[in-house]
Amino acid sequence: MRLLGIDPGSRRTGFGVIDIDDGRPHYVASGCVRINADDLGQKLAQVYAGIAEVIAVHRPLEVAIEQVFLARNADSALKLGQARGTAIVCAANHGLAVHEYAARRVKQIVAGHGNADKGQIQLMVQSTLGLSDLPQEDAADALAIALTHFFSSRGTPMPSASGTRGRRSSSWRAFRPPGTV
Repeated sequence: MRLLGIDPGSRRTGFGVIDIDDGRPHYVASGCVRINADDLGQKLAQVYAGIAEVIAVHRPLEVAIEQVFLARNADSALKLGQARGTAIVCAANHGLAVHEYAARRVKQIVAGHGNADKGQIQLMVQSTLGLSDLPQEDAADALAIALTHFFSSRGTPMPSASGTRGRRSSSWRAFRPPGTV
């Protein structure tokens, strides 16, 4: 089974593709759809075209996307919601089921707590998928969303960096970047 995770944005929309083989996730691809237009309609067209290309190249069976969150800036939240809606419509137009996950849920599943920062998400995605380098932030978030869908839909906990299953609060400490609590 192939899953596509999407981290929507109005300047960069992250994507992450994983395969599920023998009940384990395996990295396929990740990256960002970079939005370089000024006009809102053109920005959304670029999001749509970029996601459509990822779908055409990688042929996922399901899509997972981050839910809208409340932002301090209403204008930013609206732009994010428009990019998110565009990605959902693209997936739906390609006949794919779309599953939504709150950012806090993604952090809980991937890092073991709902207040994880982007660096922690990057490190856990790298560890879980056996990547040699840290994925770019938006791509890491998209991979984390795909991993959340996989582990949530199967009812199994994500393995920790130490190879055990369950909460990673104690095993995560070894991966915290310097200067974090």
